[in-house]
Amino acid sequence: MAETRWLDDDEMRAWQGFLAASALVNRRLDQQLKDDSGLSHAQYEILVRLARAADGELRMTELAHGLINSKSGLTYQVTQMEKAGLVRRRSCPSDVRGIFAVLTEAGRARLDEAAPGHVAAVRHALIDVLTPDQLTAVADGLGEVARRLRES
Repeated sequence: MAETRWLDDDEMRAWQGFLAASALVNRRLDQQLKDDSGLSHAQYEILVRLARAADGELRMTELAHGLINSKSGLTYQVTQMEKAGLVRRRSCPSDVRGIFAVLTEAGRARLDEAAPGHVAAVRHALIDVLTPDQLTAVADGLGEVARRLRES
């Protein structure tokens, strides 16, 4: 059995900083979206992904993968959004098991309404807090973490 490589002080500071910052940023952004537009952060991200997709639609499996969400978690969110008229589902004509999530006009309008406040909150909570060098280091470092975890 390999010996445990305990975190040194700098590594522990980085780990604890990541835990605190990610929880606080997520909480702040989720609250801002709920207060301003009645959306959860997950729902906002679904709208963003659909708005960027060709024809405003994505297969549910592709959407779940892109959001790093379980299929059941995505199904729950899409069901709530469908009830609100923000998205609709449609069957895939070439695969009976395939379901698409489709952005509605109401969903696009809600995204257009929510986006400016959300971007301001992202800037306030994270982007404008960091120097350009820190922002580059965070983007590079966390991008590498995400890349490795997706591969494994």
